[in-house]
Amino acid sequence: MNKFEFKNLVKSLEKSLKERTFFKTLRKEVNTGANGTQDYVVKKGINKDTIATTRQ
Repeated sequence: MNKFEFKNLVKSLEKSLKERTFFKTLRKEVNTGANGTQDYVVKKGINKDTIATTRQ
């Protein structure tokens, strides 16, 4: 391996490491159930404002 190949290898490794750190730090966590997507709340009837379950 000559100097030119070694420099290219080091440069590509640095670039991939930098990309991986960007992906780790810039990724945002999702707030589950933020817009009512997780549970269904009954809006009418005697069970108003209760969370509906699949059990019967």
